[in-house]
Amino acid sequence: MIDFSIFRWLYPPQHFQIEDDRVSIRTEPKTDFWQRTYYGFQNDNAPAFLRSIAEDFTFTVKTTFDSHTQFDQCGVIIYQDSDNWFKASIEYENEHIARLGSVVTNLGYSDWATTDISAEVRTMWYRLSRRGSDFLIENSEDGEDFSQMRIFHLHRPLLEVYFGVYACSPLESSFEAVFTDFRLTESIWQAHPL
Repeated sequence: MIDFSIFRWLYPPQHFQIEDDRVSIRTEPKTDFWQRTYYGFQNDNAPAFLRSIAEDFTFTVKTTFDSHTQFDQCGVIIYQDSDNWFKASIEYENEHIARLGSVVTNLGYSDWATTDISAEVRTMWYRLSRRGSDFLIENSEDGEDFSQMRIFHLHRPLLEVYFGVYACSPLESSFEAVFTDFRLTESIWQAHPL
């Protein structure tokens, strides 16, 4: 069982619940993480439930959600500071499609890599692994078979990594995001053979 007592809130939500192996967040309107690229705006006000670790690790969590407005999202996050972070989630687009994707923000500029999936998907597992300043993010619909989403690098020097879960509603919306099945282990991401 994961120890929630060592987690801390970044931008605490007004409505949340923490139980034995369950964290729920009720999102608030106009909350998001994004920096500059394409849109020009800078958003840094979404609730994230974080802990730190100095070693390589693998973090797995299940997300369940009832999002219904464009850009509603919940998932996993690394947050070093407002200019250096990562998030992976499903973003609601419309009643037909959602966007499974991730954002890497280095030195104040965000990217966004996505693939379209059915808007009927309401559950997703994420598995985040660290090797130094490099990371692997994977996803799974059943918690057993994981697929690679991307490998990425964070440019700011890393000693401790601050990681956890987040949820937000960039527009005038609110929904409940539920996080369960938390697992934290040594990194299972094998070094690439040279």
